[in-house]
Amino acid sequence: MWPLVESLSAPLDSRKSTLVNEAAKYRYRSGNEYDCGGLTVRAPWGAVGHGGHYHSQSPEAFFAHVPGLKVVIPRGPTQAKGLLLACLRDRNPCIFFEPKILYRMASEDVPMMDYTLPLSQAEVLRQGNDVTLIGWGTTVHVLLEVAEMAQAELDVACEVIDLQTIMPYDAATVEQSVKKTGRAIVVHEAPLTSGFGAELAARIQEHCFLHLEAPVQRVTGWDTPFPYIYEPFYMPDKWRVFEGIKKAVDYM
Repeated sequence: MWPLVESLSAPLDSRKSTLVNEAAKYRYRSGNEYDCGGLTVRAPWGAVGHGGHYHSQSPEAFFAHVPGLKVVIPRGPTQAKGLLLACLRDRNPCIFFEPKILYRMASEDVPMMDYTLPLSQAEVLRQGNDVTLIGWGTTVHVLLEVAEMAQAELDVACEVIDLQTIMPYDAATVEQSVKKTGRAIVVHEAPLTSGFGAELAARIQEHCFLHLEAPVQRVTGWDTPFPYIYEPFYMPDKWRVFEGIKKAVDYM
């Protein structure tokens, strides 16, 4: 039996205290004698087009800062099934964020058989030698579209990485890619300041500094509450990412 909790919103109310102060520390407090029995919490995440300042938030950075929790965000149905089953079979507490906009828009032929996708392993969706684009969840689809634009209009080959697991994340894949391309852009819907992109930018700076041809960039939401009517101006859309690519390749 696998304990699975379904939340109707990202757990930022009283459930956050239970996850942060109890579930995440249960194994540590017991000296590794007990665990949470594979506890997984499903919760909707991210912009949906009309969610406003409550229901369009992206709180992955909150939970990534809690040792003991695993944070996973799939980009589509096939990844959702494989990653969710992996979370259920993991003995550590997992938060499985589901991009809300995919509930209405995503359609795939998902394999019927039982399968899992490895946690803490990023996926390189497109190979490239000029710029590394890193994202998760819905943002990955934006990055794939921008990579096509950059190839067609700038003759720039972008490598696209879906991080999939936010914590603990696959630093090795990120570093290997940036050392090859020399340029990195991290894209997420959450606000800029202290978003998870800051962790990735710091990691790249520390471990790939001598390979960088341009500063690491972050293309993100703004440091404001998520607006309702102005959502299109808040989101890191393909045009903002495209400008980031031009800035990266034109640096110096």
